[in-house]
Parts: sequence; structure tokens; C-alpha cells
Amino acid sequence: ITIDNKIRVYVVEIRHNQVKLGIEAPPNIAIFRTELLEKIRQENIQAISIERATLQDLVNKIGKNKKKDNKNNHGTD
Repeated sequence: ITIDNKIRVYVVEIRHNQVKLGIEAPPNIAIFRTELLEKIRQENIQAISIERATLQDLVNKIGKNKKKDNKNNHGTD
């Protein structure tokens, strides 16, 4: 099968109840198996999902570290 004169899909192997496909495409075209693409999407959503309490805890820790740094650097010029 050829798609848009750019992508070629072909049968590599047929064994028992399985068919192995090969795909040739330009490097700028991303090709993923659907189940892997869905897993990538789910992991990306998880990676950007952070609970509000966790985020507030991080903000508080950063604030405490800044206050410590300011105290440690005060008068050391």
C-alpha cells in the first residue's frame, strides 16, 4: 500500500495468526502503533497533572529556600 506517494506499508511476514507490517515514511512523519500512542498520551497527561496541594507545597519550599539564601547572603558583600 502506498499513501500519498510518501508512505509505504507492506507485509513483512505472515506467521500463524499474526501479520508483521513494515512502514517506510519520511523522517518528518511520526509513526506509532495506536496502543503505544495512547500510552504516550496518558503518560503526558499524567506528567502535567499535579495536585493543587503538591504544587502549593513546592511553592512553599521554594519560598523557604529563598528566605534562607537571603539570610545567608546578607552582609557578605
